[in-house]
Amino acid sequence: MKEWLQQHRTPVILGGVWMLFWADWSAWYFSPTILLWLVFTAFAAGIWIWWFRWAKKQNFTKVQQRWALVPVVLLSWQWVVFSSSELGLRLVTKFATLGGLIVLFGAGLATAVWYVEKWSRAYAAQARAVTGGVDRTLPDQRIWNLANLEAWYFRRKARKLDQSGWTFVLYSLIFILLFLILSNLPGCREIYEMPAGGGEQAQLQVVKIQKVVKKKLVINPFSSIIFNPPPIEDIKMQFEKLTKHAYQVGYGQGEGSGFSGGTNRGKVRFIRIEYAGGDWDQDFGVGSDLNMLLEYGIRTGHKINDKTESRTIGQLKNFPVGKSPPFLYMTGQRNISMSNSDIEVLREYITDKHGMIFGDNGGSRGWHSQFFAMMQKVLPKVKPVRVPLDHPIHTTPYQIPFLPYVAPHGGKDAWGWVVDGRLVAYYHPGDIGDAWADGHAGVKREIWEYCYQLGTNVIFYSHVEYNKWLDSQNKDSDKAGKSDAGKASSSED
Repeated sequence: MKEWLQQHRTPVILGGVWMLFWADWSAWYFSPTILLWLVFTAFAAGIWIWWFRWAKKQNFTKVQQRWALVPVVLLSWQWVVFSSSELGLRLVTKFATLGGLIVLFGAGLATAVWYVEKWSRAYAAQARAVTGGVDRTLPDQRIWNLANLEAWYFRRKARKLDQSGWTFVLYSLIFILLFLILSNLPGCREIYEMPAGGGEQAQLQVVKIQKVVKKKLVINPFSSIIFNPPPIEDIKMQFEKLTKHAYQVGYGQGEGSGFSGGTNRGKVRFIRIEYAGGDWDQDFGVGSDLNMLLEYGIRTGHKINDKTESRTIGQLKNFPVGKSPPFLYMTGQRNISMSNSDIEVLREYITDKHGMIFGDNGGSRGWHSQFFAMMQKVLPKVKPVRVPLDHPIHTTPYQIPFLPYVAPHGGKDAWGWVVDGRLVAYYHPGDIGDAWADGHAGVKREIWEYCYQLGTNVIFYSHVEYNKWLDSQNKDSDKAGKSDAGKASSSED
Protein backbone atom coordinates (compact mmCIF):
# COMPACT_ATOMS: atom_id res chain seq x y z
CA MET A 1 0.00 0.00 0.00
CA LYS A 2 2.83 2.38 0.90
CA GLU A 3 4.58 1.63 -2.38
CA TRP A 4 1.37 2.20 -4.33
CA LEU A 5 0.82 5.58 -2.62
CA GLN A 6 4.36 6.64 -3.48
CA GLN A 7 3.84 5.70 -7.12
CA HIS A 8 0.52 7.55 -7.33
CA ARG A 9 1.30 10.43 -4.99
CA THR A 10 0.29 13.21 -7.40
CA PRO A 11 -3.20 11.90 -8.31
CA VAL A 12 -3.88 11.04 -4.65
CA ILE A 13 -3.01 14.58 -3.52
CA LEU A 14 -5.03 16.17 -6.33
CA GLY A 15 -7.96 13.89 -5.56
CA GLY A 16 -7.81 14.89 -1.89
CA VAL A 17 -7.78 18.58 -2.78
CA TRP A 18 -10.73 18.13 -5.11
CA MET A 19 -12.71 16.27 -2.41
CA LEU A 20 -12.01 19.03 0.14
CA PHE A 21 -13.30 21.73 -2.22
CA TRP A 22 -16.32 19.58 -3.11
CA ALA A 23 -17.15 19.15 0.60
CA ASP A 24 -16.64 22.88 1.14
CA TRP A 25 -19.08 23.76 -1.64
CA SER A 26 -21.61 21.17 -0.44
CA ALA A 27 -21.57 21.87 3.29
CA TRP A 28 -18.82 24.03 4.78
CA TYR A 29 -19.09 27.29 2.77
CA PHE A 30 -15.58 28.55 3.59
CA SER A 31 -14.32 29.34 0.09
CA PRO A 32 -15.61 32.26 -2.00
CA THR A 33 -17.60 31.36 -5.09
CA ILE A 34 -15.01 32.73 -7.51
CA LEU A 35 -12.36 30.42 -6.01
CA LEU A 36 -14.67 27.41 -6.40
CA TRP A 37 -15.30 28.34 -10.04
CA LEU A 38 -11.56 28.51 -10.70
CA VAL A 39 -10.76 25.25 -8.90
CA PHE A 40 -13.55 23.12 -10.38
CA THR A 41 -13.06 24.50 -13.89
CA ALA A 42 -9.31 23.86 -13.67
CA PHE A 43 -9.89 20.28 -12.52
CA ALA A 44 -12.51 19.58 -15.21
CA ALA A 45 -10.38 21.02 -18.02
CA GLY A 46 -7.15 19.55 -16.70
CA ILE A 47 -8.48 16.01 -16.45
CA TRP A 48 -9.55 16.06 -20.12
CA ILE A 49 -6.17 17.37 -21.23
CA TRP A 50 -4.45 14.69 -19.15
CA TRP A 51 -6.61 11.90 -20.58
CA PHE A 52 -6.03 12.84 -24.23
CA ARG A 53 -2.29 13.07 -23.66
CA TRP A 54 -2.21 9.85 -21.65
CA ALA A 55 -4.46 7.92 -24.08
CA LYS A 56 -1.99 8.48 -26.93
CA LYS A 57 0.57 6.30 -25.21
CA GLN A 58 0.65 2.96 -27.01
CA ASN A 59 1.83 0.87 -24.08
CA PHE A 60 -1.53 0.98 -22.30
CA THR A 61 -4.35 -1.44 -22.99
CA LYS A 62 -7.88 -0.46 -23.96
CA VAL A 63 -9.11 -1.64 -20.55
CA GLN A 64 -6.67 0.74 -18.82
CA GLN A 65 -7.77 3.58 -21.07
CA ARG A 66 -11.41 2.92 -20.22
CA TRP A 67 -10.62 2.91 -16.51
CA ALA A 68 -8.90 6.26 -16.96
CA LEU A 69 -12.21 7.65 -18.20
CA VAL A 70 -13.73 7.18 -14.72
CA PRO A 71 -12.13 10.30 -13.14
CA VAL A 72 -12.72 12.20 -16.40
CA VAL A 73 -16.44 11.51 -16.33
CA LEU A 74 -16.66 12.05 -12.55
CA LEU A 75 -15.04 15.49 -12.60
CA SER A 76 -17.01 16.55 -15.68
CA TRP A 77 -20.26 15.48 -14.04
CA GLN A 78 -19.34 17.36 -10.85
CA TRP A 79 -18.58 20.51 -12.86
CA VAL A 80 -21.97 20.37 -14.60
CA VAL A 81 -23.74 19.99 -11.23
CA PHE A 82 -21.73 22.83 -9.68
CA SER A 83 -22.03 25.29 -12.57
CA SER A 84 -25.75 24.71 -13.14
CA SER A 85 -26.43 25.13 -9.42
CA GLU A 86 -24.44 28.37 -9.23
CA LEU A 87 -26.18 29.74 -12.34
CA GLY A 88 -29.60 28.92 -10.92
CA LEU A 89 -30.43 26.27 -13.56
CA ARG A 90 -32.32 24.04 -11.14
CA LEU A 91 -33.73 21.65 -13.75
CA VAL A 92 -30.25 21.07 -15.17
CA THR A 93 -28.89 20.50 -11.66
CA LYS A 94 -31.68 18.09 -10.83
CA PHE A 95 -31.31 15.98 -13.97
CA ALA A 96 -27.51 16.11 -13.84
CA THR A 97 -27.50 14.88 -10.26
CA LEU A 98 -30.04 12.14 -10.92
CA GLY A 99 -28.42 11.13 -14.19
CA GLY A 100 -24.98 11.07 -12.60
CA LEU A 101 -26.14 8.77 -9.81
CA ILE A 102 -27.77 6.43 -12.33
CA VAL A 103 -24.61 6.32 -14.47
CA LEU A 104 -22.46 5.80 -11.36
CA PHE A 105 -24.68 2.95 -10.20
CA GLY A 106 -24.69 1.34 -13.66
CA ALA A 107 -20.94 1.67 -14.13
CA GLY A 108 -20.28 0.23 -10.70
CA LEU A 109 -22.67 -2.65 -11.33
CA ALA A 110 -21.02 -3.47 -14.66
CA THR A 111 -17.62 -3.42 -12.97
CA ALA A 112 -18.84 -5.70 -10.18
CA VAL A 113 -20.32 -8.20 -12.67
CA TRP A 114 -17.10 -8.15 -14.71
CA TYR A 115 -14.93 -8.86 -11.67
CA VAL A 116 -17.22 -11.63 -10.37
CA GLU A 117 -17.18 -13.29 -13.80
CA LYS A 118 -13.39 -13.00 -13.96
CA TRP A 119 -12.95 -14.54 -10.51
CA SER A 120 -15.54 -17.20 -11.28
CA ARG A 121 -13.58 -18.36 -14.32
CA ALA A 122 -10.36 -18.34 -12.31
CA TYR A 123 -11.95 -20.52 -9.61
CA ALA A 124 -13.31 -22.91 -12.22
CA ALA A 125 -9.91 -23.21 -13.92
CA GLN A 126 -8.19 -23.77 -10.59
CA ALA A 127 -10.72 -26.43 -9.61
CA ARG A 128 -10.27 -28.29 -12.90
CA ALA A 129 -6.51 -28.22 -12.50
CA VAL A 130 -6.66 -29.61 -8.96
CA THR A 131 -9.43 -32.19 -9.34
CA GLY A 132 -9.03 -33.12 -12.97
CA GLY A 133 -12.55 -31.98 -13.75
CA VAL A 134 -14.17 -34.15 -11.07
CA ASP A 135 -16.50 -32.52 -8.53
CA ARG A 136 -14.93 -33.27 -5.15
CA THR A 137 -17.10 -30.93 -3.06
CA LEU A 138 -18.13 -32.71 0.13
CA PRO A 139 -21.90 -33.05 0.71
CA ASP A 140 -21.80 -31.12 4.01
CA GLN A 141 -19.31 -28.51 2.78
CA ARG A 142 -20.80 -25.04 2.35
CA ILE A 143 -19.11 -22.59 0.03
CA TRP A 144 -19.96 -18.93 0.59
CA ASN A 145 -17.77 -17.32 -2.06
CA LEU A 146 -19.99 -15.54 -4.60
CA ALA A 147 -17.42 -16.08 -7.36
CA ASN A 148 -17.51 -19.84 -6.88
CA LEU A 149 -20.31 -21.50 -8.84
CA GLU A 150 -20.35 -24.29 -6.25
CA ALA A 151 -21.74 -21.91 -3.59
CA TRP A 152 -24.48 -23.65 -1.62
CA TYR A 153 -27.11 -20.91 -2.18
CA PHE A 154 -27.02 -21.32 -5.99
CA ARG A 155 -29.61 -23.59 -7.58
CA ARG A 156 -27.97 -26.41 -9.51
CA LYS A 157 -29.87 -25.73 -12.72
CA ALA A 158 -29.45 -21.93 -12.60
CA ARG A 159 -26.05 -21.27 -11.05
CA LYS A 160 -25.04 -18.46 -13.43
CA LEU A 161 -28.43 -16.78 -13.15
CA ASP A 162 -28.32 -16.94 -9.35
CA GLN A 163 -24.75 -15.64 -9.35
CA SER A 164 -25.79 -12.61 -11.40
CA GLY A 165 -28.85 -12.02 -9.21
CA TRP A 166 -26.87 -12.17 -5.97
CA THR A 167 -24.23 -9.87 -7.45
CA PHE A 168 -26.92 -7.31 -8.24
CA VAL A 169 -28.51 -7.56 -4.77
CA LEU A 170 -25.24 -7.33 -2.84
CA TYR A 171 -23.92 -4.49 -4.99
CA SER A 172 -27.17 -2.54 -4.59
CA LEU A 173 -27.09 -2.94 -0.81
CA ILE A 174 -23.44 -1.84 -0.64
CA PHE A 175 -24.14 1.14 -2.93
CA ILE A 176 -27.10 2.30 -0.83
CA LEU A 177 -25.20 1.74 2.43
CA LEU A 178 -22.19 3.75 1.26
CA PHE A 179 -24.46 6.50 -0.04
CA LEU A 180 -26.22 6.75 3.34
CA ILE A 181 -22.95 6.67 5.29
CA LEU A 182 -21.25 9.32 3.17
CA SER A 183 -24.29 11.59 3.25
CA ASN A 184 -24.42 11.45 7.07
CA LEU A 185 -20.77 11.69 8.06
CA PRO A 186 -20.27 14.19 10.92
CA GLY A 187 -17.65 16.02 8.88
CA CYS A 188 -20.12 16.41 6.02
CA ARG A 189 -22.92 17.81 8.15
CA GLU A 190 -24.10 21.29 7.40
CA ILE A 191 -23.67 24.17 9.78
CA TYR A 192 -25.39 27.54 9.87
CA GLU A 193 -23.50 30.42 11.47
CA MET A 194 -24.80 33.94 11.95
CA PRO A 195 -22.62 36.95 11.14
CA ALA A 196 -20.61 38.18 14.12
CA GLY A 197 -21.30 41.61 15.55
CA GLY A 198 -23.79 43.28 17.83
CA GLY A 199 -26.37 46.01 17.98
CA GLU A 200 -29.83 46.87 19.20
CA GLN A 201 -33.37 45.79 18.51
CA ALA A 202 -34.32 49.24 17.24
CA GLN A 203 -36.53 50.71 14.58
CA LEU A 204 -35.09 51.98 11.34
CA GLN A 205 -36.53 55.39 10.50
CA VAL A 206 -36.62 57.19 7.19
CA VAL A 207 -34.53 60.37 6.98
CA LYS A 208 -36.73 63.46 6.80
CA ILE A 209 -35.65 66.87 5.55
CA GLN A 210 -37.50 69.93 6.81
CA LYS A 211 -39.06 72.06 4.10
CA VAL A 212 -37.26 75.27 3.20
CA VAL A 213 -39.03 78.26 4.72
CA LYS A 214 -39.04 81.47 2.71
CA LYS A 215 -39.01 84.73 4.64
CA LYS A 216 -38.78 88.42 3.79
CA LEU A 217 -36.59 90.76 5.80
CA VAL A 218 -38.13 94.22 6.15
CA ILE A 219 -35.49 96.93 6.79
CA ASN A 220 -36.20 100.48 7.92
CA PRO A 221 -34.21 102.74 5.57
CA PHE A 222 -34.25 105.55 8.18
CA SER A 223 -32.65 103.38 10.88
CA SER A 224 -29.58 104.83 12.62
CA ILE A 225 -27.79 101.49 12.38
CA ILE A 226 -25.20 101.50 9.61
CA PHE A 227 -24.63 98.18 7.82
CA ASN A 228 -24.76 96.76 4.35
CA PRO A 229 -28.33 95.62 4.06
CA PRO A 230 -29.04 92.54 2.02
CA PRO A 231 -31.27 92.92 -0.98
CA ILE A 232 -34.91 93.07 -0.14
CA GLU A 233 -35.78 89.72 -1.64
CA ASP A 234 -36.62 86.20 -0.69
CA ILE A 235 -33.87 84.73 1.45
CA LYS A 236 -33.65 80.97 1.88
CA MET A 237 -33.12 80.13 5.51
CA GLN A 238 -30.74 77.27 6.32
CA PHE A 239 -32.12 74.45 8.43
CA GLU A 240 -30.51 71.32 9.66
CA LYS A 241 -31.74 67.93 8.53
CA LEU A 242 -33.86 65.91 10.89
CA THR A 243 -32.14 62.54 10.72
CA LYS A 244 -32.64 59.27 12.43
CA HIS A 245 -30.69 58.17 15.48
CA ALA A 246 -27.77 56.08 14.20
CA TYR A 247 -28.81 52.67 15.51
CA GLN A 248 -26.74 49.60 14.76
CA VAL A 249 -29.19 46.84 13.92
CA GLY A 250 -28.31 43.54 15.57
CA TYR A 251 -28.24 41.89 18.96
CA GLY A 252 -25.67 41.63 21.73
CA GLN A 253 -22.20 43.02 22.24
CA GLY A 254 -19.82 42.97 19.31
CA GLU A 255 -18.08 45.01 16.67
CA GLY A 256 -20.07 45.80 13.57
CA SER A 257 -23.65 45.05 12.75
CA GLY A 258 -24.57 41.44 13.49
CA PHE A 259 -25.14 39.05 16.36
CA SER A 260 -23.07 38.25 19.43
CA GLY A 261 -23.60 34.54 18.84
CA GLY A 262 -22.26 34.73 15.29
CA THR A 263 -18.83 34.09 13.80
CA ASN A 264 -16.56 36.02 11.46
CA ARG A 265 -17.33 33.62 8.64
CA GLY A 266 -21.06 33.55 9.40
CA LYS A 267 -23.67 34.88 6.98
CA VAL A 268 -27.42 35.28 6.94
CA ARG A 269 -28.81 32.67 4.56
CA PHE A 270 -32.23 32.22 2.96
CA ILE A 271 -33.21 28.53 2.88
CA ARG A 272 -36.47 27.26 1.40
CA ILE A 273 -38.15 23.97 2.39
CA GLU A 274 -38.63 21.34 -0.32
CA TYR A 275 -41.73 19.24 0.33
CA ALA A 276 -43.74 16.66 -1.60
CA GLY A 277 -47.18 17.10 -3.11
CA GLY A 278 -46.99 20.69 -4.27
CA ASP A 279 -45.09 23.53 -5.90
CA TRP A 280 -42.53 24.28 -3.18
CA ASP A 281 -40.35 26.10 -5.77
CA GLN A 282 -42.93 28.78 -6.67
CA ASP A 283 -41.10 32.02 -7.65
CA PHE A 284 -37.82 30.34 -6.73
CA GLY A 285 -36.15 31.01 -10.05
CA VAL A 286 -37.32 34.58 -10.64
CA GLY A 287 -35.43 36.37 -7.90
CA SER A 288 -37.98 36.23 -5.08
CA ASP A 289 -35.79 34.77 -2.33
CA LEU A 290 -32.59 36.35 -3.61
CA ASN A 291 -34.16 39.81 -3.90
CA MET A 292 -35.34 39.57 -0.29
CA LEU A 293 -31.94 38.40 0.92
CA LEU A 294 -30.19 41.25 -0.89
CA GLU A 295 -32.63 43.79 0.53
CA TYR A 296 -32.07 42.41 4.02
CA GLY A 297 -28.31 42.84 3.66
CA ILE A 298 -28.66 46.41 2.40
CA ARG A 299 -31.13 47.43 5.09
CA THR A 300 -29.39 45.87 8.10
CA GLY A 301 -25.73 45.87 7.09
CA HIS A 302 -25.45 42.18 7.98
CA LYS A 303 -23.27 39.87 5.91
CA ILE A 304 -25.41 37.68 3.65
CA ASN A 305 -24.85 34.64 1.49
CA ASP A 306 -24.42 35.26 -2.23
CA LYS A 307 -27.14 32.79 -3.19
CA THR A 308 -30.37 31.36 -1.87
CA GLU A 309 -30.82 27.68 -1.12
CA SER A 310 -33.36 24.92 -0.64
CA ARG A 311 -33.29 21.78 1.49
CA THR A 312 -35.50 18.73 1.75
CA ILE A 313 -37.05 18.09 5.13
CA GLY A 314 -34.80 15.05 5.54
CA GLN A 315 -31.71 17.20 4.98
CA LEU A 316 -32.61 19.36 7.98
CA LYS A 317 -31.31 16.54 10.17
CA ASN A 318 -27.81 17.37 8.93
CA PHE A 319 -27.86 20.66 10.86
CA PRO A 320 -26.69 20.11 14.47
CA VAL A 321 -28.19 21.80 17.52
CA GLY A 322 -26.71 25.27 17.89
CA LYS A 323 -25.71 25.44 14.22
CA SER A 324 -29.13 25.28 12.55
CA PRO A 325 -30.93 27.88 10.41
CA PRO A 326 -32.89 30.36 12.56
CA PHE A 327 -35.69 30.33 9.98
CA LEU A 328 -36.89 28.34 6.98
CA TYR A 329 -39.15 29.70 4.24
CA MET A 330 -42.06 27.65 2.93
CA THR A 331 -44.51 28.56 0.17
CA GLY A 332 -46.77 27.10 -2.52
CA GLN A 333 -50.40 26.96 -3.61
CA ARG A 334 -51.12 23.25 -4.00
CA ASN A 335 -50.90 20.34 -1.59
CA ILE A 336 -48.49 19.70 1.28
CA SER A 337 -47.68 16.01 1.65
CA MET A 338 -45.51 14.95 4.58
CA SER A 339 -44.71 11.63 6.19
CA ASN A 340 -44.62 11.03 9.94
CA SER A 341 -40.84 11.20 9.71
CA ASP A 342 -41.04 14.64 8.05
CA ILE A 343 -43.36 15.89 10.79
CA GLU A 344 -40.95 14.63 13.44
CA VAL A 345 -38.01 16.39 11.77
CA LEU A 346 -39.90 19.70 11.65
CA ARG A 347 -40.94 19.32 15.31
CA GLU A 348 -37.32 18.69 16.27
CA TYR A 349 -36.22 21.70 14.21
CA ILE A 350 -38.69 24.00 15.97
CA THR A 351 -38.34 22.76 19.55
CA ASP A 352 -34.86 21.26 19.95
CA LYS A 353 -33.00 23.41 17.40
CA HIS A 354 -34.96 26.59 18.16
CA GLY A 355 -35.87 27.26 14.54
CA MET A 356 -38.80 29.10 13.01
CA ILE A 357 -40.95 28.39 9.94
CA PHE A 358 -41.92 31.33 7.73
CA GLY A 359 -45.02 30.19 5.83
CA ASP A 360 -46.25 32.16 2.82
CA ASN A 361 -49.51 31.35 1.05
CA GLY A 362 -48.55 31.37 -2.61
CA GLY A 363 -52.02 31.58 -4.08
CA SER A 364 -54.89 29.45 -2.77
CA ARG A 365 -57.30 28.98 0.10
CA GLY A 366 -56.42 25.30 -0.03
CA TRP A 367 -52.78 25.95 0.86
CA HIS A 368 -54.00 27.94 3.87
CA SER A 369 -55.79 24.85 5.16
CA GLN A 370 -52.86 22.61 4.23
CA PHE A 371 -50.38 24.72 6.21
CA PHE A 372 -52.62 24.89 9.27
CA ALA A 373 -53.16 21.12 9.13
CA MET A 374 -49.41 20.56 8.89
CA MET A 375 -48.75 22.76 11.93
CA GLN A 376 -51.47 20.90 13.83
CA LYS A 377 -49.45 17.71 13.31
CA VAL A 378 -46.12 19.35 14.11
CA LEU A 379 -47.40 21.08 17.27
CA PRO A 380 -50.67 19.37 18.25
CA LYS A 381 -50.91 21.20 21.60
CA VAL A 382 -50.29 24.69 20.21
CA LYS A 383 -53.18 26.73 18.79
CA PRO A 384 -52.59 29.41 16.13
CA VAL A 385 -53.17 33.03 17.13
CA ARG A 386 -53.42 36.24 15.16
CA VAL A 387 -50.19 38.23 15.28
CA PRO A 388 -51.00 41.86 16.20
CA LEU A 389 -49.32 44.83 14.57
CA ASP A 390 -47.65 45.79 17.86
CA HIS A 391 -45.79 42.47 18.06
CA PRO A 392 -41.97 42.83 17.77
CA ILE A 393 -42.03 40.97 14.45
CA HIS A 394 -44.14 43.84 13.06
CA THR A 395 -42.24 46.69 14.71
CA THR A 396 -38.52 45.88 14.54
CA PRO A 397 -36.54 47.00 12.70
CA TYR A 398 -39.47 48.44 10.69
CA GLN A 399 -42.81 49.66 12.00
CA ILE A 400 -45.39 47.96 9.76
CA PRO A 401 -48.61 50.09 9.71
CA PHE A 402 -50.70 47.33 8.12
CA LEU A 403 -50.16 43.81 6.84
CA PRO A 404 -49.04 44.12 3.19
CA TYR A 405 -50.04 41.44 0.71
CA VAL A 406 -50.38 40.79 -3.01
CA ALA A 407 -53.75 39.03 -2.67
CA PRO A 408 -55.53 37.85 0.51
CA HIS A 409 -55.57 34.14 -0.37
CA GLY A 410 -55.79 33.17 3.29
CA GLY A 411 -57.38 36.28 4.77
CA LYS A 412 -55.87 39.58 5.82
CA ASP A 413 -54.28 38.61 9.13
CA ALA A 414 -50.91 37.10 9.96
CA TRP A 415 -51.03 33.98 12.13
CA GLY A 416 -48.47 32.60 14.51
CA TRP A 417 -47.71 29.57 16.66
CA VAL A 418 -46.15 30.52 19.99
CA VAL A 419 -44.04 28.30 22.26
CA ASP A 420 -42.64 29.75 25.52
CA GLY A 421 -43.31 33.28 24.32
CA ARG A 422 -41.50 32.79 21.00
CA LEU A 423 -43.04 32.70 17.54
CA VAL A 424 -41.99 29.32 16.16
CA ALA A 425 -44.05 29.69 12.99
CA TYR A 426 -45.25 32.82 11.19
CA TYR A 427 -47.89 32.52 8.47
CA HIS A 428 -48.44 35.25 5.88
CA PRO A 429 -51.76 34.86 4.03
CA GLY A 430 -51.09 36.94 0.92
CA ASP A 431 -48.15 35.74 -1.20
CA ILE A 432 -45.48 38.08 0.14
CA GLY A 433 -42.89 36.24 -1.96
CA ASP A 434 -44.61 37.39 -5.15
CA ALA A 435 -44.04 41.00 -4.09
CA TRP A 436 -40.31 40.26 -3.66
CA ALA A 437 -40.03 38.72 -7.13
CA ASP A 438 -38.87 40.57 -10.22
CA GLY A 439 -41.74 42.81 -11.31
CA HIS A 440 -43.32 42.73 -7.82
CA ALA A 441 -46.48 41.09 -9.24
CA GLY A 442 -47.63 44.50 -10.47
CA VAL A 443 -48.50 45.85 -7.01
CA LYS A 444 -47.91 49.46 -5.98
CA ARG A 445 -44.51 50.56 -4.74
CA GLU A 446 -45.87 51.16 -1.25
CA ILE A 447 -47.03 47.54 -1.00
CA TRP A 448 -43.85 45.83 -2.18
CA GLU A 449 -41.75 48.19 -0.04
CA TYR A 450 -43.73 47.15 3.04
CA CYS A 451 -43.36 43.52 1.94
CA TYR A 452 -39.58 43.94 1.91
CA GLN A 453 -39.77 45.60 5.33
CA LEU A 454 -41.89 42.78 6.73
CA GLY A 455 -39.53 40.17 5.28
CA THR A 456 -36.62 41.99 6.92
CA ASN A 457 -38.49 41.96 10.23
CA VAL A 458 -39.21 38.22 10.08
CA ILE A 459 -35.62 37.30 9.24
CA PHE A 460 -34.29 39.65 11.92
CA TYR A 461 -36.73 38.39 14.56
CA SER A 462 -35.78 34.76 13.97
CA HIS A 463 -32.06 35.53 14.25
CA VAL A 464 -32.50 37.62 17.41
CA GLU A 465 -34.52 34.89 19.10
CA TYR A 466 -31.97 32.31 18.03
CA ASN A 467 -29.17 34.50 19.43
CA LYS A 468 -31.00 34.87 22.75
CA TRP A 469 -31.31 31.10 22.96
CA LEU A 470 -27.61 30.61 22.21
CA ASP A 471 -26.74 33.13 24.94
CA SER A 472 -28.92 31.29 27.45
CA GLN A 473 -27.34 27.98 26.48
CA ASN A 474 -23.86 29.43 26.98
CA LYS A 475 -24.82 30.91 30.37
CA ASP A 476 -26.22 27.57 31.50
CA SER A 477 -22.99 25.87 30.43
CA ASP A 478 -20.92 28.46 32.32
CA LYS A 479 -23.02 28.01 35.46
CA ALA A 480 -22.69 24.25 35.23
CA GLY A 481 -18.92 24.57 34.78
CA LYS A 482 -18.58 26.89 37.80
CA SER A 483 -20.75 24.59 39.89
CA ASP A 484 -18.61 21.58 39.02
CA ALA A 485 -15.45 23.56 39.75
CA GLY A 486 -16.85 24.64 43.12
CA LYS A 487 -17.74 21.08 44.05
CA ALA A 488 -14.27 19.91 43.05
CA SER A 489 -12.54 22.59 45.16
CA SER A 490 -14.73 21.87 48.20
CA SER A 491 -14.00 18.15 47.96
CA GLU A 492 -10.26 18.90 47.87
CA ASP A 493 -10.60 21.02 51.02
